[in-house]
Amino acid sequence: MAKYVFSFRVPADYAPHAGTAAEWQAWFGGLGSALVDVGNAVTDYASLGEVGGSGSRMVAYSVVSAADMDSALALAKDCPVMRVGGGVEVGPVIEAAAS
Repeated sequence: MAKYVFSFRVPADYAPHAGTAAEWQAWFGGLGSALVDVGNAVTDYASLGEVGGSGSRMVAYSVVSAADMDSALALAKDCPVMRVGGGVEVGPVIEAAAS
């Protein structure tokens, strides 16, 4: 199985609501053993170059295990950010060779 990083993006004016934490916990629980690293929230950010387009910001990341990109996208499709006008960037993790 390959590893994929999920970069969670929300609208720039996004603010969590009272049930946000429970929604995320339920979604992470649904990922089961595919969840390799729950990741962390991102509380501040800066961008260089063309990143994600204007009007959105990164809010968190996670790492999952999936057979291929289509499988990783299937895991991401019900993410809570999708319900608030945000999105999930999905990319394979290419582990660096030890030097």
